[in-house]
Amino acid sequence: MAMYYVTMTDSFLSGWGKAKNRIAKYVLPASNKEEAEIVARNARARGEMKYVNIALEKPVYDPKKYQVTYGNKTKSKNWYIPGYFSR
Repeated sequence: MAMYYVTMTDSFLSGWGKAKNRIAKYVLPASNKEEAEIVARNARARGEMKYVNIALEKPVYDPKKYQVTYGNKTKSKNWYIPGYFSR
């Protein structure tokens, strides 16, 4: 089970598609603080990701306001590679 969660707002996907009239949030788990910091740095390197935060508990969002997508190390593996989105 993850000890950390990296949360971010996807400004590109917010407001349309599955997130129509809602804010698109992306949440990635991290096993430790160092891994969470790698994911957060990668998120900050992407222009569409805003409000990047590291949380100690799994975040809960109001489904009327937010469309939440949860990633993981298998389907979102590039997020865990240091500097991946800075290339």
